[in-house]
Amino acid sequence: MTDEELYESLTPFSTAPRDLWPDVADSDWNDYRWQLKHRVSTLSDLESRMTLTDEERAGVLLAGTKLAMSITPHFFQLIDRNDPDCPIRRQVIPRIEEAWTAPEEMADPCGEDSHMPVPGLVHRYPDRVLFLVTDRCASYCRYCTRSRVVSGVGEQHLEIQWEAAFRYIEKNPQIRDVLLSGGDPLLLSDNKLDLILTRLRAIPHIQFVRIGSRIPIFLPQRITPELCAMLEKHHPLFVSIHTNHPRELTNEVKAGLIRLAHAGIPLGNQSVLLRGVNDNPVIQRALVHKLLMCRVRPYYLYQCDLINGSAHLRTPVSAGLDIIEKLRGHTTGYGIPQYVIDGPGGGGKIPLNPEYILNRQPGRVMLRNYENEVFEYPDPQPIPQSALDALHDQAFSQNH
Repeated sequence: MTDEELYESLTPFSTAPRDLWPDVADSDWNDYRWQLKHRVSTLSDLESRMTLTDEERAGVLLAGTKLAMSITPHFFQLIDRNDPDCPIRRQVIPRIEEAWTAPEEMADPCGEDSHMPVPGLVHRYPDRVLFLVTDRCASYCRYCTRSRVVSGVGEQHLEIQWEAAFRYIEKNPQIRDVLLSGGDPLLLSDNKLDLILTRLRAIPHIQFVRIGSRIPIFLPQRITPELCAMLEKHHPLFVSIHTNHPRELTNEVKAGLIRLAHAGIPLGNQSVLLRGVNDNPVIQRALVHKLLMCRVRPYYLYQCDLINGSAHLRTPVSAGLDIIEKLRGHTTGYGIPQYVIDGPGGGGKIPLNPEYILNRQPGRVMLRNYENEVFEYPDPQPIPQSALDALHDQAFSQNH
């Protein structure tokens, strides 16, 4: 398949199939509560619906000691059950490689626990905090940065001290931005989420709130008109979704995202660069184009964090730089995410870009563009006083 044939195969929107749940009524299938209740979460359930590889079966047997397996029917139907290398499959079905920890990997690669003044609240950047409001997700990504506390089977349990967290935010006026994450905040009920947002909105120095969520992808049925109406009360409110592959953007997902956009919520996407999933410039181009059609701005492309058991999914940094190189100049700037590494151990997001500055000298900089053409840009120089004096004389002489 040529690059353009691959691109064309990935860009159409389609409806998730229903062949594994053929007798389910539309009213049930489109109900997020039914989807949550019928998640694929056991080895027997998984094997009743597909044939696993030996690596997958062993991975599932070991998953209960690291990160639970849970896959919504909607997302499960996107898996190519005949392809062990299916990019959807690699994201949610455990593999034996998860049980091996590389020397450089760690339980808390972003150093969140060491920046937690109150249980459940991470304060790493001066003007913003990360508020972990739940430890559960609709489905569990096998590369989850917080697998130590998410899903209930990891080595830690998430403790949230709600009142202490709110008081900390209230007492620190430099905090202007709160990101709700977890787990997935959109798993909370409308009422509980409304209470959290209302409490935050009552703090005068909080300028805006963000929600990080994979729910629109794993569980688009959750994006109900009622949810959107509730969220609309709390502007300015931003939602960052998490999509890695263009096949995840189905008609159902697109409808939910557009519903959020109609509620006035700016949407951004955060992808994780994953080996065998999206480490291909053509796949990334198809992804960002489909995101823009869903009114979502590609925001971050993350280098996969050094989470324990992630070596089989991590890529070289050069792969991410190559993707940005092949997007820049070949698609709209709105479609190019910022490639970042979260500094291991708590260094925060570090932006990475291909090298476009060839040389810097006093007074000038040598640059290249996406076609490798070279340009010289001169730094501005002070206007000579003699020239300004001459212009003054000219202006006054014309006036008289």
